Amino acid sequence: MEAEETRHRPVLLEEVLGYLNCRSGQVYVDGTVGSGGHARAILEKSCPTGRLIGLDWDEEAIKRARENLAPFGSRVDLAQKNFKDIASVLKDLSVGAVDGLLLDLGVSTEQLEDGERGISFLRHGPLDMRMSREIKVSARDILRRLSAAEISGILWQYGEERWAKRIAKAIVRQRQVRPLRTTGELVDLIQKTVPWGKGRIHPATRTFQALRIRVNDELQNLQTFLDRCASVLNPGGRLVIISFHSLEDRIVKSHFRRWAKKEKGTFPSFCILTPKPVIPSLAEVSANPKARSAKLRAVEKLSWKTEGRQNGGSGL
Repeated sequence: MEAEETRHRPVLLEEVLGYLNCRSGQVYVDGTVGSGGHARAILEKSCPTGRLIGLDWDEEAIKRARENLAPFGSRVDLAQKNFKDIASVLKDLSVGAVDGLLLDLGVSTEQLEDGERGISFLRHGPLDMRMSREIKVSARDILRRLSAAEISGILWQYGEERWAKRIAKAIVRQRQVRPLRTTGELVDLIQKTVPWGKGRIHPATRTFQALRIRVNDELQNLQTFLDRCASVLNPGGRLVIISFHSLEDRIVKSHFRRWAKKEKGTFPSFCILTPKPVIPSLAEVSANPKARSAKLRAVEKLSWKTEGRQNGGSGL
């Protein structure tokens, strides 16, 4: 039981709570609520009157969160929405601004282990990869319809796959016989197409990452969220984002640095709380290997009272 709880423990939990600076009477948003692990801890830390608004694109995740967070009653509001829609969700709830925002951009254990999702190369299932039923185009559709050049571009842009051209050509050759239908068929094709040295990551890792990102438009959703979220934070409010690969982290780092930059005649709008990304301890990675690539970055929205603060402050 202890091993099971550790495996499902939210990544960087204590660090998230510290940087969010959770307090009673404040309002927090978990934009990737999942099964409610981080959300539960935020609610406990902000008791007795802290409020949590949880968003998730995944209908099954919202069902799990609703069940797991039921003991907190009216302190919780849940919405089956992508985090990019945060402004409209808050408007619907008549919430003007919030005191903390959290995004955990990792794929949940439940999603990875659900073979019908087709997200993991370790689970046999249909080549789907959609996080929401709202999405019309699956990974299978992409591999059936796009040209080798287009597929190669996706694998390189979203997975930084060095063998992108070779894999794309093999996919197009294969579909002339029979289009790929399952995760297992795609894994077999990749293993036969590219070299796989001992000790390296599985050769299908980057292809599956790239297709999942493309199917769910993950990077554009993150960009849209970052373009909108500043306006929904109260002065002194904090934004915490956990990313799991370099493409996400670059986007987050770029926005944070731009927000914290002092332009001539103006003050920065945010203070960076994490000059360097916070990573899990060796003990956490040992207990939960899923955490190994996590990077946490945090910022605080400045007000006229805090404009002179230097970057590098911390709520921990």
